[in-house]
Amino acid sequence: MQLVWFKKDLRVSDHRPLFEAAKRGPCLCLYIYEIEILQSAEFDSSHLGFINESLQELQKALSQLGGRLTLRVGEATSVISSLHAEYGVDTVWSHEETGNAITYDRDLRVKDWLQTHQITWHEFPQTGVIRRLKNRDGWSRRRNQFMGQDLVPVPKSIRPVEGIDPGSIQAAKDLGFRQTCKTKLIRGGEQAAFAVLNSFLHDRGEHYSRKMSSPVSAHDACSRLSSSITWGCISIRRIVHALRDRQQEIRDAKKAGQPTGGWLSSLKSFDARLSWHCHFMQKLEDQPSIEFENMSRVYDGLRESEYSQERFEAWCEGKTGYPMIDACMRALREHSWINFRMRAMLVSFASYHLWLHWRNPAVFLAKHFLDFEPGIHFSQVQMQSGTTGINTVRIYSPIKQVIDQDPQGVFIRRYVPELEGVPNQHLPEPHKMTRDEQDQSGCWIGRDYPSPIVEHLTAYRAARDKIHAVRKQSVAKEEAQRVVKKHGSRKGSSRTNRSKQRKVNRGEDERQRTLF
Repeated sequence: MQLVWFKKDLRVSDHRPLFEAAKRGPCLCLYIYEIEILQSAEFDSSHLGFINESLQELQKALSQLGGRLTLRVGEATSVISSLHAEYGVDTVWSHEETGNAITYDRDLRVKDWLQTHQITWHEFPQTGVIRRLKNRDGWSRRRNQFMGQDLVPVPKSIRPVEGIDPGSIQAAKDLGFRQTCKTKLIRGGEQAAFAVLNSFLHDRGEHYSRKMSSPVSAHDACSRLSSSITWGCISIRRIVHALRDRQQEIRDAKKAGQPTGGWLSSLKSFDARLSWHCHFMQKLEDQPSIEFENMSRVYDGLRESEYSQERFEAWCEGKTGYPMIDACMRALREHSWINFRMRAMLVSFASYHLWLHWRNPAVFLAKHFLDFEPGIHFSQVQMQSGTTGINTVRIYSPIKQVIDQDPQGVFIRRYVPELEGVPNQHLPEPHKMTRDEQDQSGCWIGRDYPSPIVEHLTAYRAARDKIHAVRKQSVAKEEAQRVVKKHGSRKGSSRTNRSKQRKVNRGEDERQRTLF
């Protein structure tokens, strides 16, 4: 019996474990609702809803191939042990996973159990992440080689293991969750992922590079593939192949004299983010401790002693007194998604203006990001918090972001209805309205909408001075060199290319970040 263990790879196409197992014998296709994961602070019932939609489609797809999806609830080792005791497992097949500490420890337990029982476990990569990587030299080339490989075909047929209780999909109430009240922006499942990819590459993506920063336009302009990638409804490699085909199609159109608009530049930008996706996941693969510890340890103790639970809760609830911060947080809590620039702004505000250590905000955001990917998430949060030691310190102004990204207040008024009557010119800083202006707008600051919990310039200057004081230390510079050596991107082997890349590592621009 071949046991195919589905984790965050809920699809049948470009799925090498399934393809290889189907060639060798009857397949037990298994998904486990793992109690440890379900009970973690990073898990939300909105995640469960997306998973269940994906599992429903996976059930159907396997059935059409002659197979069957088996569902269980419990701890992975115990579930596999029970199945082995009853039916006999010859080989386990799965994809590698760069997850959090919970899934990392889980995999170690499963590995030990399988070795004890002399059962072979074949794991295959599904991203550009490389296990047991000695250093980053040549990583980009190897990642690109993987993405250029042919897609793994769907098995022609799957022989099921007879006589096994298939189990059932677990509703939120079955697992002790309240039903999510969040409004879905995307459905789970492979077909939904294909549809979103197609609409992005052929319709919505033309102005991606220009419109992805504003929360007003980002929903349509961004790919919206991140959740499907996170849960494995579609592989990065399939997206890259589709992207290459579309780029060639546009180049051919351009050669033929046809207008191509902003497609080429937008798809080039999207391509870079697909690469950054794997680049950031590789960091957690290489250094799992960054889930909990500062990437650069010279920042240990910088914020911990000044932690304010009151400020943290105001940030979580979208009640900071800064309209763009509050609108973004409320939008995230309603939809489980917000565009990347606004994510960066939320973390920046928590880390600098509120001077919160990144760990609690990171866990809170993980719970509310439907596309929570640990490898990307913790690296990005640390980068925006200034604790990597190698990235430019970028402190977002919540006031300027209103002016730049939502000058008409379309997004803000949608998610902070208290400000409905506030004139556009006062939306960046409504607390500066006079009493008469507050009366006219129907919004009294401190009653209808909070006063700012910190003063922008004071908090900004204090944070800037503190973080730069650490960066000036010789030990911080030495630590930065260590971080660059371990995690920095290198795309060339020549001295010139290495010099250029070091500059990129020191000041990676947010526009080159991963896919959100």
